[in-house]
Amino acid sequence: MSMSTPRDENATNAALPWIAHYPAGVDWAMPLPPQTVPSLLAAAVKRFPGQACTRFIGKTITYQDMAAQVDRAAHGLQQLGVGKGTKVGLLLPNCPSFIVYYYATLKAGGVIVNFNPLYTVEELEFQVKDSETELMVTLDLVQLFGKVEALIVKGTLKRAVIASFTAQLPPTKALLYRMLKRKELARPAASKVAKSVVYEKQLLANAGTPKPADIDPVEDVAVLQYTGGTTGTPKGAMLTHANLTANVAQTAAWSVGMEDGKERILAILPFFHVFAMTGIMNLGIAKGAELILLPRFVLDDTMRTIAATKPTIMPGVPTIFNAIMNHKDARKLDLKALKICLSGGAPLPHEVQRGFAALTGNQIIEAYGLSETSPAATFNPLDGHAKDGSIGQPLPGTTISIRAVGEPEREMRLGEAGEICIKGPQVMKGYWRRPAETADAFVGAYFRTGDIGYMDNDGFIFIVDRLKDMIIASGFKVFPRKVEEAIYEHPAVEEVTVIGIKNAYRGEAPKAFIKLKAGQSANTADILKHLEPKLSKIEMPEEIEFRSELPKTMIGKLSKKELKAEEAAKSLKTA
Repeated sequence: MSMSTPRDENATNAALPWIAHYPAGVDWAMPLPPQTVPSLLAAAVKRFPGQACTRFIGKTITYQDMAAQVDRAAHGLQQLGVGKGTKVGLLLPNCPSFIVYYYATLKAGGVIVNFNPLYTVEELEFQVKDSETELMVTLDLVQLFGKVEALIVKGTLKRAVIASFTAQLPPTKALLYRMLKRKELARPAASKVAKSVVYEKQLLANAGTPKPADIDPVEDVAVLQYTGGTTGTPKGAMLTHANLTANVAQTAAWSVGMEDGKERILAILPFFHVFAMTGIMNLGIAKGAELILLPRFVLDDTMRTIAATKPTIMPGVPTIFNAIMNHKDARKLDLKALKICLSGGAPLPHEVQRGFAALTGNQIIEAYGLSETSPAATFNPLDGHAKDGSIGQPLPGTTISIRAVGEPEREMRLGEAGEICIKGPQVMKGYWRRPAETADAFVGAYFRTGDIGYMDNDGFIFIVDRLKDMIIASGFKVFPRKVEEAIYEHPAVEEVTVIGIKNAYRGEAPKAFIKLKAGQSANTADILKHLEPKLSKIEMPEEIEFRSELPKTMIGKLSKKELKAEEAAKSLKTA
């Protein structure tokens, strides 16, 4: 499924309407030669050896020093038996260790398996077994090591490498952490699985001369990126070295304002998520940027970090931009250094986009992608020609085809809604050990996204909603996103999620979950009155529930999964 060339041999410019409206300086047919992921760091080290690669809680590491750590880690991993195809798991928050072991594993010839640090032991156990992860890298923090220890005790995991959290801090902060927060530090030496643990200090005690791995970038998998599992069992998308490096090259070419060796990127989205892995870590390293690492999103900490470090690029999800916009100190925040605010991971509500621009003077650029596409597939232009409500145009070498829902072989006309299908060098090789599901996910060379949208005459894509979220009420299709957009326009609403609930008469009906802005008030009657001129009767929410918080995923995007589970449980009780 992966491609090594961006050119669509059968396509003409008439079939690719975006070509005539492409941003100046971006070539859709640019060459995208296959590369290995470690080559990105190697190139950056040659160009920017003394530049800061990471800044983490006050401590910086240069590109030269980062590369030296990667070489020692790769050498140490090879001594542990990591080689071609060995699955190495990363159970890590954003910190320098993530970058070290990510690149070291790939340099040793292994395959990265990203794990969510907030997963339960049961969720981790499934993914370890399914991916055949042999070695897990984590930190010596109780909340992380405890989960790894449980996996080893169960016999699910063979071994673990334990990296030091305090070693990544400035000396004074490391000392204070050991004194004041020692209860948060694990003691692996005293664990019942101590014999299955390798300490980072031991692993790195070598000459830093790993044996070159024989990597075929087009065929060899670099990362098993597990999907969220919202529509069933999580699946591992097999992303090759060529997939990931092509996506970096595509995104770099699109980001015409990024200057090599001069950017500071706020790394608040977790690297274990594909958006941050490619769009922050790998892209940032390829461009010689300084990565400002935050281990998790805490709003006040984020505001302080932005004020202190003045990032030039800030990728985020809509809820993060919304939270910053609604912070009590938002108007005091100096964001003059920001060049690019990039939103992905979830649909960007119009009100959030407009409100953030009005407050900060920075336009949020919306992009779109999936785990299966490494992830970026479309981007809005950065030159001021973005279209409101659009996810943008296809990236270089990427072809978007809108196919009829239920008839994926039939292509829709411009302006007609259908399933968004993607072809390009960033499209995954397939799902790990799931040939049938891989076959179902493709129509020819095109990956079927499960998202419904349309393309306009200028080649801009507009998402209507996700197939799995669509509500069928009295036989009519209701798209939750349309209802959410209308509710967001109410001045008291901060966040909203709409799902379908069972209805005896209509089959399904919309239900809205709303979080109000601090100090604002509204009731069900207020919201319904606001919606009357905006929605049809079939689209009007049957129920509205106000909550102090709405469920979110680890990257901070609103999650429908938990709310659907709650409503399903209610239906069982009343059945």
